[in-house]
Amino acid sequence: MTIGGKSVAGAGGFGVVNPATGQVFAEAPDCSREQLDQAMAAAKAAGVSWRKDEDARRGAIKQAADALLTHTEDLAEVLSAEQGKPLKAAAYEITETARWLAATADLELPRTVLQDDASAYAEVVHRPLGVVAAITPWNFPLLLAGWKLGPALLAGNTVVIKPSPFTPLSTLRLGEIVASVLPPGVVNAVSGGDDLGAWMTSHPAVRKISFTGSVPTGKAVAAAAAPDLKRYTLELGGNDAAIVLDDADVATVERGLFWGAFINNGQICAGIKRIYVPERLHDELVEALAARARSVRVGAGTEKGVQLGPIQNLPQFERVRGLVADALDNGAVAAAGGKPFDRDGYFFEPTILTGVAEGTRIVDEEQFGPALPVIPYRDLDDAVERANNTDYGLSGSVWSPDLDRAAEVAARFDSGTAFVNDHLALQPYLPFGGSKWSGVGVENGPWGLAEFTELQVIYRNRK
Repeated sequence: MTIGGKSVAGAGGFGVVNPATGQVFAEAPDCSREQLDQAMAAAKAAGVSWRKDEDARRGAIKQAADALLTHTEDLAEVLSAEQGKPLKAAAYEITETARWLAATADLELPRTVLQDDASAYAEVVHRPLGVVAAITPWNFPLLLAGWKLGPALLAGNTVVIKPSPFTPLSTLRLGEIVASVLPPGVVNAVSGGDDLGAWMTSHPAVRKISFTGSVPTGKAVAAAAAPDLKRYTLELGGNDAAIVLDDADVATVERGLFWGAFINNGQICAGIKRIYVPERLHDELVEALAARARSVRVGAGTEKGVQLGPIQNLPQFERVRGLVADALDNGAVAAAGGKPFDRDGYFFEPTILTGVAEGTRIVDEEQFGPALPVIPYRDLDDAVERANNTDYGLSGSVWSPDLDRAAEVAARFDSGTAFVNDHLALQPYLPFGGSKWSGVGVENGPWGLAEFTELQVIYRNRK
């Protein structure tokens, strides 16, 4: 762990499992409550000078991005081993993390003049909140750490970051790399289980919580923040729908639909979780998706040519297996896949399901894995209503050669982002967040940066 700019051992340790084997391959430090207090104290002390020089912060964040790039190869090996994704995808996550940091460093913290006359001068400025508790998930541990670190630091805050206990090693290493180019205590990285997360969210030093994870944990974070009125941003997943319009060409859209659902083995918050397709295109699209699913190479991240790795952890593996089994038991048909691979580790066949509809768990819930239901519709208005009939509202997409018509349909999604002929087109300059249970607040761009600040009015009386 990194506390106050120094690497420290934990009070104990816990095993980290390689999902490609199902076996423990390393040990991560388990942060004690006393060590967390030390990390919070270091972050609070570092904030006194860190908040003073905005230009220095920009330069330091860019240095951190550059330092991260110099460690792409070795960090990718760690990430692949603990998360399961192919080495190429792991390296891409690292370069994207660096790109996000560098892009964030160029954002502006505006000062808005509201009055400038003979009687008074008034302006609104953005001030840092203080210590930020950043808690990240296991699907994109480094990229989502970068989404939090960049704006938090640019705004003048300091950070204590905690990764998922399923993927602690790559984030701890990132913490070491970033801390090597920042003043001591500005970024502190700790690891541990659920107790550590609860300690962080209720810690009196914390003024802002940035959390990405499940809905139940997000609700617990909000409850923990309430007694101290801590600010928080919550990104809590989605059940994104893709609607294919009746003029779509299956050969044109099937690749984008497939990878919009199966990238990172389906373990992505804003991925496609269900597809609605006109009845006349249903069979053609199902076969195209099934053929692609059967052709994808699945294996350990270190194997050459692998496109998808294992499901990241055993509880998630069992969840996906249970959702698929439930669908099949209730009349669904697996056009491709439908079961785990017969090998060690948490490998599940890329699965395309038909014969499912609302009321089936895999349609109603977020599967977060390599299984995709394809649902026919007759009436477009009905398809939109069914797409919106969920507690989630992260994103959605519409697929058609008629861009204007597709955009009109996309605008009817109850979601934070509405895509046309794409999904997961995420960029540092685009705000990312959702409605309903998908979260509170946004990340990225000037809107995400503002979430790490509070407004202050500076008023000068000239009379």
